[in-house]
Amino acid sequence: MKILFMGTPDFSVPVLEALIEAGHEIVLAVTQPDKPIGRSKKPTPPPVKVCAEKHGIPVFQPERVRRPEAMERLAKVQADLGVVVAFGQILPQALLDLPAHGCFNVHASLLPMYRGASPINHVILAGEKQSGVTIMQMDAGIDTGDILLQEALPLADNETAETLADKLSKLGAKLIVSAIEQLENGTLTHTPQEGETCYAGMLKKEMGLIDWTLSAEEICRRVRGLQPWPGSWTFREGKKLIIKEAAAEKQEVPPNLIPGAVLEADRKGMLIQTGEGALRILSLQPEGKKEMDWKAFLNGSHVKEGERWG
Repeated sequence: MKILFMGTPDFSVPVLEALIEAGHEIVLAVTQPDKPIGRSKKPTPPPVKVCAEKHGIPVFQPERVRRPEAMERLAKVQADLGVVVAFGQILPQALLDLPAHGCFNVHASLLPMYRGASPINHVILAGEKQSGVTIMQMDAGIDTGDILLQEALPLADNETAETLADKLSKLGAKLIVSAIEQLENGTLTHTPQEGETCYAGMLKKEMGLIDWTLSAEEICRRVRGLQPWPGSWTFREGKKLIIKEAAAEKQEVPPNLIPGAVLEADRKGMLIQTGEGALRILSLQPEGKKEMDWKAFLNGSHVKEGERWG
């Protein structure tokens, strides 16, 4: 089948590779323009571009895919099907109608729950026990099209947004190949979305600032759910301190200490009071330094019990 592929980040790559391995012809890989990365601000190609060029697939990087010149380029490839995976731009109905069979989307949630740009992060932030992948027939709405295939995946207790993204991208790769097989043999079914829904909006940098009045469990979910960006951080002595790994502990804390106060800072570990319970710090990254475990941090810092972070 002649496929128009649209995707940008690492999450999209396993799907592209699965389509290639399944023998489909990728007539064009559409991805976001190269962006400056790091201190050097050197233009860096998105992962989908790197993968496509490795396989000799032509690449198209429009600033806005809905512009007339971009639409003209996409119409010329005469694709049988469009496959969209975390592309990063809203697609107009005119584009969705270009391929003979429309466009399938690989969405990283169990629709209709967690529609939107960041379902992987929000499912962890909400404390859900499972996530999954939905293959959807795209329409002009935001993740509102018919469900074609869907499969759930349980979340590990220590699941982070990074580990979950890796699992879901592999699951999505398997499901999209299956969906296309069913399309080809005429057994693919369309199920309209029904039931409770919620919106997983774009992440914002300010979401990463730790509010110590929240419960230890909620802060722990934020540490896991906001990786790798924007991360979860606090301030100590005016310097940023990124919490990389932590665990929530349900225990009684002294009533005279306020949230953000250090309860323990010795060979037993690092424990910070929260609004409910305490947060055990396992690894962290001081401003301008590399990530380290709590022992290494204490060896280089004079952390005192009772001092307040935040």
